[in-house]
Amino acid sequence: MEVNITGPDQYANNAYRDLFNVIMGDIGKAQMIARAELVLKPEVPLFIFSIRLNNAPESLTLKDAASVRSEGETVHITISDERYAPSILAHLWDRYGRDNVDQSTRFDMSVQYADPDEISEIEITSGETVLKDMIGAIWRSMPEGIKARHNFTDGNVITILATEEIIQQEMKDEAFAVHKKMTEASDV
Repeated sequence: MEVNITGPDQYANNAYRDLFNVIMGDIGKAQMIARAELVLKPEVPLFIFSIRLNNAPESLTLKDAASVRSEGETVHITISDERYAPSILAHLWDRYGRDNVDQSTRFDMSVQYADPDEISEIEITSGETVLKDMIGAIWRSMPEGIKARHNFTDGNVITILATEEIIQQEMKDEAFAVHKKMTEASDV
């Protein structure tokens, strides 16, 4: 992940780059980010964080994160992407009930009296959920106490401006310019 920071103090810029990398890594979002542009203007105060994801967030179905096979009246599921294990289990419980879902290991489950094609198409995460998670991750990396926020989202680019003041049009214009630069970038 490439992180570019613009701000008045080079020492603070470097420290914030490290902090941003640590926060994104700790919450498991760093691998999703191709590039980040951070504009730090603490004297205003104005903070603009723009990230470009490796891919545009999409909805995922169970078959994207697990293999499904059928034996008689039982459908067996083997999860190949462990990040989705909790979501898969929750969706199976909701749809088929806890009594019909058996989890033999963290990655192996079976469902009684189910249609394997129907199970394969269960949506385990939506693109909207991924965007919400990324916006939350960006908020966690911003300075505390900054309550006024505005965001722009296009495909795989998310830009958030934050200030303690009333959001002025020139702040939105500056944030949108950063956002547009990120959407037009051809580095990914």
